[in-house]
Amino acid sequence: MKPILKGIAAFLPCLLAAIVTLLSSVASAAQAVPVPPPSTGGFFPLSEVHRGLTATAWTVFSGTTPEPMDVEVLGVLRGARGPGHDIILAVLKGSRAEYTGVVAGMSGSPVYVGKRLLGSISYRFGQFSKDAIAGITPIEQMLEVRDLPIQSTDLTQSIALPPSLLPASVDRPSNPLAASPSTTFQAMETPLSMSGFHPEAIRFWQQQVAGTGLDNIAAGGSGSSLPSSTGSYAEPPMSTTPVLPGSAVSVQLIRGDLELAATCTVTYVDPKQILACGHPVLQAGSVSLPMTTAEVVVTLASPFSPFKIVNTGQTIGAFTEDRDAAIRGILGARAKMIPLHIAVHSPTAARELHIEILDLPSLTAQAMMVSLYESLLENNQSTAETSYHVTGSIDLDGDAQSPIDLWVSANDQANSPMDAAILTGTSFARIYQNDARRGNIRSIDLHVEEIPGRVSLDLESAHIVSSDIVHAGDTVIVEATLRPWRQPARNLRIPVTLPARLGPGNLRLLVSDAGTLDRTLDQPRQSTHPADIQSVLARARSKHPADRLYITLLVPETQAGLDGHTLTSLPLSMANALEPMRAAQDVSLNGESADLSAEIPVDGVVSGFQILNLHIDGGGGLN
Repeated sequence: MKPILKGIAAFLPCLLAAIVTLLSSVASAAQAVPVPPPSTGGFFPLSEVHRGLTATAWTVFSGTTPEPMDVEVLGVLRGARGPGHDIILAVLKGSRAEYTGVVAGMSGSPVYVGKRLLGSISYRFGQFSKDAIAGITPIEQMLEVRDLPIQSTDLTQSIALPPSLLPASVDRPSNPLAASPSTTFQAMETPLSMSGFHPEAIRFWQQQVAGTGLDNIAAGGSGSSLPSSTGSYAEPPMSTTPVLPGSAVSVQLIRGDLELAATCTVTYVDPKQILACGHPVLQAGSVSLPMTTAEVVVTLASPFSPFKIVNTGQTIGAFTEDRDAAIRGILGARAKMIPLHIAVHSPTAARELHIEILDLPSLTAQAMMVSLYESLLENNQSTAETSYHVTGSIDLDGDAQSPIDLWVSANDQANSPMDAAILTGTSFARIYQNDARRGNIRSIDLHVEEIPGRVSLDLESAHIVSSDIVHAGDTVIVEATLRPWRQPARNLRIPVTLPARLGPGNLRLLVSDAGTLDRTLDQPRQSTHPADIQSVLARARSKHPADRLYITLLVPETQAGLDGHTLTSLPLSMANALEPMRAAQDVSLNGESADLSAEIPVDGVVSGFQILNLHIDGGGGLN
């Protein structure tokens, strides 16, 4: 027994020393990562800011937990963001900040003097700077965004969060993101992460938004915004995860099978809303965009452009304001997005994308185009020699669906998947960006057929079989020669019956593709105002399929275009009545009426036209 007691006695000092060391480590860790000060501690006024003032900023360098940084104020730049809009100049200290510098994605990081909120780190100064110099947006200016009224049209029904799930202690230039490299200071970039996109699609997006600051793409991943097993997009459930000042937060522009999101840092939280970034993301004013949590995978240090690599997380609400001093998000609210369904069919496979895109005039068409372009790249069968037939519809509130029917043939001069995306986006933009559109876009539905090889057909020649002297009511035969790419020419014979009402004289026949026919029917207007939405929709619905050859009689009778509709063979009295309206309204008049007389499918996309001449002899004819 004595040896055992002696052993225990000898072991006790070591055990006590280990316990003391462990407790000391726990205490040190607790001191190293204190709880962020609550915003209910009040606000530090700009009038009391002076050189040498020390503060603490909070941001996420890795994971989801904010970490502190020491801040020393260098002074106040009066009117640096415009009259009455000051910036607090400060230097970030500590091993983390001194290593990474001022990081893209750090904007919005709250800065506290004691327990009072001073503002958010939002601006950086120069590049390749040896010191981590940052600009702080004063909290007074950010609170102006907090106090803006919440418009009921900004978002759908808000979901109240239980008090137990709220944080316990939570109390530029016109486009600063596009500032010139020579500018002495600029808003910290809000890097976009594009999840699910090929490099070619990312470059396409950057080309479409060049100069806006939204071309700054960083690596990243998507969170919980996934399609459901039913084959359609399912809006993710609203999370009640508490949000703390200093946490990373993301703004989603596209979500679902693809994701495009911008990430910055939360500055201020109260039971209903948050403020973040300390500068605009899109400078769009009132918006309705999903707000999610974010996980910082790593903070990448770089002397030129350090940034955070993030994964977006769970939906926690919707951003409703994108203003000069901050962006505002409403906790528990649901954003209004536009559902976009894309189905792509190839000879060997089929695939679908279910996503939602933002509803914002300056970016929605670009978001739709990049999503369609990406869908066309996701196929091992797709090559430079692939052609596309895009059909579908745009569903509008208060109106019938607007159809989409576009063909793009592979060619030597262009990228056919990109051409298909651009043509579809342009067709959509005519409707979406029309100033007279009142209803919302409910959804966009696209179906793409991928066709191996080129489907282009050139109209090589056309002529009348038999005599060019005919009688009214006769049937003439038009022979057209079509030349497919690197294939033998094809000859087609199309019967055309002449109207019995035609009088003696010369008559022209137009043998053409769909585009030429549409331009003949829809003559240029002299209107001084843009076409209204009904005219745009009427024109979209009247487009002719591109995989047909058309024969049109150009009859010497008056034709009018009115509100997107074509009126042919008008009486002289009606033409005279429309003449005064040509300059004031969407009206055109033409001395020839385009009377579509025959069409024939040709299994390809026709291009070109020919004009044939006939002479109508008097005295009647044979049918």
